[in-house]
Amino acid sequence: MRLSAMGDVAMTVPVLRAFVKQYPTVKLTVISRPFFKPFFEGIPNIEFFAFDEKESHKGFPGLLRLFRDLKKLQIDAFADLHNVLRSKVVSLLFALSGKKRATVDKGREGKKELTRAENKIFKQLPTMFERHKKVFEELGFPLDLSNPEFPEKAFLPAEITDLIGEDYQKLIGIAPFAQYDSKVYPLDLMEEVISKLAENKDQTILLFGGGKKEIEILDSLSKPFENVINVAGKIKFQQELQLISNLDVMLSMDSGNAHIAAMLGVKVVTLWGATHPYAGFLPFNQSLNNALTSDRNLYPKLPTSVYGNKIVEGYENAMRTITSESIVNLLNS
Repeated sequence: MRLSAMGDVAMTVPVLRAFVKQYPTVKLTVISRPFFKPFFEGIPNIEFFAFDEKESHKGFPGLLRLFRDLKKLQIDAFADLHNVLRSKVVSLLFALSGKKRATVDKGREGKKELTRAENKIFKQLPTMFERHKKVFEELGFPLDLSNPEFPEKAFLPAEITDLIGEDYQKLIGIAPFAQYDSKVYPLDLMEEVISKLAENKDQTILLFGGGKKEIEILDSLSKPFENVINVAGKIKFQQELQLISNLDVMLSMDSGNAHIAAMLGVKVVTLWGATHPYAGFLPFNQSLNNALTSDRNLYPKLPTSVYGNKIVEGYENAMRTITSESIVNLLNS
């Protein structure tokens, strides 16, 4: 069970892929929001169960209904990969019915030590993939994540090729937004990155985002260049996943698009502002060398937050210490 957010749900996918490969006789039922169902399509032995928070699974009575529905599937063990009140209630109900259960340890104390301003302990914490792995180990299913397998690049339907064309050698994705401003690379510097990448006409740069305001910004970023295309709002989510699987590289903030690309086996370059990959959210199977972080010599309190939701005075320009040249050079490499 993992209900949100998009990046967190995407981070379960590589672990579940490893599970079904190593335990092919075990059936998995993934409980999540209906929007995330495409993440799990095509993975053998996985059944998707849609969590309906607005109606049938709303409130405590809804969680009881969810538990009754899941019991019909003859579930033997429950893996809580969310560790929030709703998942804890369902986990407890399974425990009371005599079933095995295990809950992910989010390592909150370690994250506090990493992000506090004073007496900071700056060290790598276990990744979320390692934490998910431990859950399955507690249930009796040790996992090896060292040799991951990824899906083949998806076939691109006409709706996508009509949008991006077919005359390209390299596809570069850029997802310049995040939930919090402290994780978003300054727009003027992102314009520099796009402009430099667009100089190579063999490269097509695809811009990803969502929502009216983001789409307007992406339109303005793409307008000056023939080989820069805003795909936001122009294709369905399933098609967006197909397109991302065909990228040569994705440039993303510390956000959901980084984890979506990584779960599909795409190389990812990430940019980090108030947050830091040491908190455990480096995209799956990606090198720490591909994570460009803000300068801690100039901004020693970094990271100031696990999720980027804390505003620290004087740290508004921390991401400006990541130069556009360093991003372009890394993408080209």
